[in-house]
Amino acid sequence: MPKSAETAILPVNPLMPQRQRVIFFISDGTGITAEMLGHSLLTQFEDIQFSQVVIPFVDSVEKAQECVARITAAKAASEARPVVFTTLVNDAVRSILRQADALVLDFFETFLAPLEREFSTGSSHTVGRSHGTANSSGYQHRIEAVNFALAHDDGLAFGELGAADVILVGVSRSGKTPTCLYLALQFGIRAANCPLTPEDFQRGRLPEAVQAHLPKVYGLTIAPERLARIRNERRPESHYASLANCEYEVDAAERLMRRNGIRWLSSTARSIEEIATQILQDVRLERRAH
Repeated sequence: MPKSAETAILPVNPLMPQRQRVIFFISDGTGITAEMLGHSLLTQFEDIQFSQVVIPFVDSVEKAQECVARITAAKAASEARPVVFTTLVNDAVRSILRQADALVLDFFETFLAPLEREFSTGSSHTVGRSHGTANSSGYQHRIEAVNFALAHDDGLAFGELGAADVILVGVSRSGKTPTCLYLALQFGIRAANCPLTPEDFQRGRLPEAVQAHLPKVYGLTIAPERLARIRNERRPESHYASLANCEYEVDAAERLMRRNGIRWLSSTARSIEEIATQILQDVRLERRAH
């Protein structure tokens, strides 16, 4: 039986059985698709607490039966039936899972049948096609882009910025590194990041290597209060993390970006997904991976 991302079902308060629910994401592959789609739906229910269990690689009747047993145990412990999001291709495996005492939401069953009717052809029912594409060009683009992001993180390899699709600038801890990695892994975009430092502010100009590729440069900024909290987790009570220094750096960075005509956005209240998507739109980059 594959191990889930959570190995234990959290007990639910019997006084509020409908406000706390157990959610299963069950897949014959990695479970990423089921999680992604399921999370998008669950975010619409802010007043409910979810205990989430991911069970990947359920590719046999035996594994499906073990899933049903776990779902049954969760139902007994919570007094509210679990909700199950699935992306299972094999009909025999799916039929076993439907026996569970749960709300089973089968994404493939929901969408494949209408697509088969529209295309006038049957689907291949191949397991793991969406994430098992190590030989595809999209997959190779993602791997190459991740390697590029790692090699050009935090101002490394300045001399190779010409190969970047986008160059992110901003103060330290404004979200540049995770955004670059997300752009690489999700979209196959070669993203480099270069921190703006007090030395840059004193000179009043961007680093020369960055200035040479100004059309590719995109800026991230952040609220000083948020920046101070993040930096204090790394270097508590330091000048680097002080609110006064964060206010100075953010203001200086924004003035420097404005002076150079650099497009920028605030990462303060945005997720990495939102930041990356906005950058794709603003810079008009075409994704290389799907």
